[in-house]
Amino acid sequence: MVGSEIGRLPPQFGDAAKIANAILTCGHEFDTGKLVYNYYKSVVSYDTTSIPIFSQETVANSEKVTVYDSLDADVVQSYMEFSLASLVYYTLKEELPLNRAQG
Repeated sequence: MVGSEIGRLPPQFGDAAKIANAILTCGHEFDTGKLVYNYYKSVVSYDTTSIPIFSQETVANSEKVTVYDSLDADVVQSYMEFSLASLVYYTLKEELPLNRAQG
């Protein structure tokens, strides 16, 4: 995946879905990870922040997941794909004011 076009235009959810798909299909196995991004505070200030991400196995084997009925592997995979794309989209939207301020 080439990311040179990402951030040039306002982020779209499709961009985030492509990034999430690249993360999920990269071949690197992980239990936990984190998305690191710049949290916008003001035109001259931001905080570097992280959001935790988890593997499909970690989510499927968590204690609280048994609360939900009829969760099979396909449902958990769909949830993971959408959840990761949503988190990536959020981080892209947070970065937008910083990218605009830098010109």
